Amino acid sequence: MIGRLKGIVDEVGADWVIVDVNGVGYLVTCSRRTLDALPEPGGAVTLSIETKVSEDAIRLIGFTSDLERDWFRLLVSVQGVGTRVALGVLGTLTPADLARAIALEDKKAVSAAPGVGPKVAARIVAELKDKAPASTDLNAVLDVGAALGVADGAAAHSAAMRDAISALVNLGYPQVQAASAISGAVKKLESGASAEQLIRQGLKELAR
Repeated sequence: MIGRLKGIVDEVGADWVIVDVNGVGYLVTCSRRTLDALPEPGGAVTLSIETKVSEDAIRLIGFTSDLERDWFRLLVSVQGVGTRVALGVLGTLTPADLARAIALEDKKAVSAAPGVGPKVAARIVAELKDKAPASTDLNAVLDVGAALGVADGAAAHSAAMRDAISALVNLGYPQVQAASAISGAVKKLESGASAEQLIRQGLKELAR
């Protein structure tokens, strides 16, 4: 299996790139976001690769990072989500945006991807709610205060939410699941709730 390709961009198409590795051209299918991040033909590139093997073909799917590839693997594990739809999601949302949308159960954000209707978006959110790649960065992904529209003047409240999420993560809950629980707690508690109050309500959310 091919896990990574390091070579030169030879040619770019609508949903693919040919990467020249020591004179051998590998055809790699990519999301629009990945294609947009590629250098011009002749430039050096390194892609994380997911190898899809079928009875009649070996297909290479390329990503800008291992994290993006890990999200792809999670997405195609969802019923009704194939390679095309998964790449559509990753072409629309960054890994951080996708993790945040799942944590906050933002089906509308997920359904903005081409080929993703309301039912598929709901399944993605439901089935991946308790999952996230191990390399997901809590600080980069779960800016819950901003995602919930907390005003700049409520920095203390935003910090309390972040502390509460970190506490749940330290208790062993996955990051996405912890963020989802705290977002639910925020909706039920008054503005200005302390981290301790958010943690208590978050644990109640997790126990439901």
